[in-house]
Amino acid sequence: MPLKFSLTALPALLTGALLLGASLAHASDEQEDVTLQPMKLSYNASLDKGISLNGDARRILEQRDDGTWHFRTDVDSFVADIDESLIFRWEDNQVVPLRYRYKLSGLFIRDREEAIDFDWENNVVSGHHEGDKFSMKLEKGAMDPMGYQLQLSQDIKAGKREMEYRVIDKGDYDTDKFAVVDEETVRINGDDIRTLKAEKVRDSDSKRESLMWFAPERDYLLIRFLQVEPDGSEYELTISDARVGH
Repeated sequence: MPLKFSLTALPALLTGALLLGASLAHASDEQEDVTLQPMKLSYNASLDKGISLNGDARRILEQRDDGTWHFRTDVDSFVADIDESLIFRWEDNQVVPLRYRYKLSGLFIRDREEAIDFDWENNVVSGHHEGDKFSMKLEKGAMDPMGYQLQLSQDIKAGKREMEYRVIDKGDYDTDKFAVVDEETVRINGDDIRTLKAEKVRDSDSKRESLMWFAPERDYLLIRFLQVEPDGSEYELTISDARVGH
């Protein structure tokens, strides 16, 4: 049902912020070096399809003492709580995932867990999804369900406007594609903000839409996300607070 889908999808659809780069009209084909910065972001989440449901999503990126990075999302709502985290290395403008964990618990939905461990030395990825274990060959550049979101933001920051990722989820590989498609002014918290509008590229006959808006004058933060389901239900995130840097 729409409510169940939207809550479960929240962390996977909350793409990273911290986008710094040229506007759409001046996008470059050459990728520039980018530097990660710590961040703390808060979003308001809402679903409306005959009912309204409000929740909060928090996303934090911080560097650890050993040089690796910790990326995590916490979602609190009336019907579900989500804890999602990733430990990764940042090398040559690329997220190199090491350890991914996901846990969903709720009042009206079935609890879910997923774990993915990346062994780059032996080119093996293993883990479990809802109790089902898996182990398979680790492809070069492979991502987890959280790391590709941060990679998307950094690739746009570096000047890319079309992106494709191999993402490991539920014990298998998926190919996810994204594109920056337009410039648009949106109203957030009473302000009119110029943005770059991006979308997840789907098959032409798909009735599902995933749209993202990034603000150039506000460090290219993701300020709005909208998903429209085939049944017409809409799921939306709007930024409420952002802290960038040390």
